[in-house]
Amino acid sequence: MTVIGYAPGAYDLFHVGHLNILKHAAQHCDRLIAGVVSDEMLVLSKGRAPVIPLAERMEIVRSLRFVDAVHAEAVPEKIDTWREVGFDVLFKGDDWRGTPKGEKLERDFAEVGVRVHYFPYTMHTSSTLLRKALAAIDAQEPMGRVIRARTS
Repeated sequence: MTVIGYAPGAYDLFHVGHLNILKHAAQHCDRLIAGVVSDEMLVLSKGRAPVIPLAERMEIVRSLRFVDAVHAEAVPEKIDTWREVGFDVLFKGDDWRGTPKGEKLERDFAEVGVRVHYFPYTMHTSSTLLRKALAAIDAQEPMGRVIRARTS
């Protein structure tokens, strides 16, 4: 039997933590589908739009040799995505383990026979940290001021 894995994520500001989750997920299934959460769902769930638009995030993830397919995730509940896509195991970072969201995932998927598999979260790199670093750089010296100063 072919084991289909599903690894959802925003994959915004793609970094080594994203790479690690997808690489490890591919080692635990026969076919890996990466779910790239839509811009609208990110605004709904996180209260902010991604830096990189959906089509570009999907293209980045699709280009990885160990990702077999990419799915634009446009529904708020992962169980609804399962109904659309069909998979045997859901992969998440272990920052979800023991949280209300993680426990809901485990309950929902236990009812339909899907296993939730956690991988170590990459603590030193995250999209949130990258976003904060970019904001700090922008606040210190906006590019417009730098360009105007050089051309004056």
